[in-house]
Amino acid sequence: MRNDEGVTVAVPSYNHARFVGQTLRSVFRQTHAPARLLVIDDGSRDDSARVIERELAACPFPCDFVARENRGLCVTLNEALSLTRTPYFAYLGSDDLWLPDFLRERVRLLQSRPRAVLAYGHCLIVDGENRVVDSTSDWASYADGDARPMLLTTVSPMSPTVVYRRAALEGEGWREDARLEDYDLYLRLSASGEFAFDPRPLAAWRRHGSNTSRDQRMMLDEHLAAQRRVLPLQGFDEADIGRFAARVSFARAEDFLRLGDRRAALGLISRNLSGAASARHAARVLLRFLLPQSLLRRRRLARERQSAERYGRIKI
Repeated sequence: MRNDEGVTVAVPSYNHARFVGQTLRSVFRQTHAPARLLVIDDGSRDDSARVIERELAACPFPCDFVARENRGLCVTLNEALSLTRTPYFAYLGSDDLWLPDFLRERVRLLQSRPRAVLAYGHCLIVDGENRVVDSTSDWASYADGDARPMLLTTVSPMSPTVVYRRAALEGEGWREDARLEDYDLYLRLSASGEFAFDPRPLAAWRRHGSNTSRDQRMMLDEHLAAQRRVLPLQGFDEADIGRFAARVSFARAEDFLRLGDRRAALGLISRNLSGAASARHAARVLLRFLLPQSLLRRRRLARERQSAERYGRIKI
């Protein structure tokens, strides 16, 4: 590996004893080996530390393990970043997975795109048994190059798909009081460079009962707070920020409906109708609100079965 190809991988671990062994093995299998693997257990209350120590005994490249009290994900990521010197930095949640060519293809993309601050791509969604139940390639409209218009609708890269150019992270890093770690950082980075996009799904995000993303109210609040913090520094005025907030809030109503919270969805729809992207968009959201929850649930389960049949299972 040349010096300009080196990538440090961090695995922030928290209460994922069931999955962290598979996560680490997916890093071990990379066709572009990391220069270093840093695993930080953030005060797990389960058996994570023992599983990590057992798995790292077979790590085929330099690795370090830190187990300490809980300080939060963003603090953990900043700690890991401060310990790196390689040109590239990536982190993988302790319940997520990489396909074998993930690092190789991300490093190649960043080397070919000197103005890019990060490289990312589509993501598979897997259940607790590694069955693929969804893929962002079936529904997400991601941007290559200028990511700001995409981010203003809160469409953003899923964290397992991202490799960062370390120089772009210097002086930025993760906001340690944020509950949603990446969106604020993405907004800030988008002002300084491109987001290089690879359409191939080379990473997998795991869906289970304790995902932060199930708390849609928290996610909406964090998205809007990040916009209020960052956008004035990028030249947007209060009227602009209000329009973006209405757009984001109206679109988020569909996520509340997906989780069965019709009251919250109705509030978002009624207060933010001006945020509909078009009359067609408004009609789609209103129709979804009127459909029985049982029908929406059956449709979601049918899509998951179709994805499982199409993509199969990730083997680790």
